[in-house]
Amino acid sequence: MNVDIELLKNFEDTIDTVHPEKGGVPIKILGYGEISLVFEIIGDPENLAYKRIPIFDNEEQVEKFISGYKKYCEILKEELGYNLPESDIIWFRDKKENIQLYCIQKKVIPESVCNNVIHQVTDKEVETLVLLVLKEMKKLWSYSRNNEIIDLGLDGQISNFAIIDYDVNNPKVTEDKRLWYFDTSTPFVRTNGEEAWDFELVLKSAPGFLRGILKRLYLEETVGRYYDWRKVSIDLVANFFKEKREELVPSLIVIVNNFFKKEASEFEIEPLTFEEIEDYYKDDAKMWEIFQKVRKFDRFIKTKILRKKYPFYLPGKIER
Repeated sequence: MNVDIELLKNFEDTIDTVHPEKGGVPIKILGYGEISLVFEIIGDPENLAYKRIPIFDNEEQVEKFISGYKKYCEILKEELGYNLPESDIIWFRDKKENIQLYCIQKKVIPESVCNNVIHQVTDKEVETLVLLVLKEMKKLWSYSRNNEIIDLGLDGQISNFAIIDYDVNNPKVTEDKRLWYFDTSTPFVRTNGEEAWDFELVLKSAPGFLRGILKRLYLEETVGRYYDWRKVSIDLVANFFKEKREELVPSLIVIVNNFFKKEASEFEIEPLTFEEIEDYYKDDAKMWEIFQKVRKFDRFIKTKILRKKYPFYLPGKIER
């Protein structure tokens, strides 16, 4: 993969995390997470998506993360048959000797990303799409179920999948469609119960006074959700509230429950209910709103009072 490291270094030297699109390197924001900013560089002939993850303090943390990342991708691709976009990891020290790490992927067609697809096709085709996602999930949880050493997790949000060979001029979802999975930058892989990397680093995006509380009360439970197929499926269906397709939630619950009963009965997964999915979505949206307000206050203190650089991107108001 042909990556211009000097261009990324220039990006870091000039980035304003409040308005990253106004830095010295022109970018377009593609997405974001609690710790990451995903963007493309305007005019980049390589057609790459860059995920900036500014959480590492030392090379040992970086090496452990890269090792976990490579192991996770290798298992997904080679042993489970997942379709992953070509990817790489780049890291360097900026002018202040801070570590900057980027996960880089070949960019997929934006219209093919499944949270966009669900607004372009019929309701029946959306149901077919969810079934395709569930089949991908089954590969992963079957692997973990039959492996005494390795346990895998997955962030199964609909926005983490895309349709291969998607025709933007004739959008359709059929049972023979294949999917990309591209959210591989969080290595959900445990070996003999030990995580492949230090998930505590994720807490660096929280204000310092909250990190101890979050670690004690929420970290283990939050990470554990991604190793639980039922909870990942709840998150998948709850996405449709976020995507303003809440009218599909009842029928998708039926689809998921039928799949668990008929095609994954060996897992003995308890059926999903509308009430728990709605409650999960409301709680998640409320927690996200509170967390963002606290982080914005933290950013104000760091940038306006202490005159320091705030490393994370905080999005504006999100419609949910």
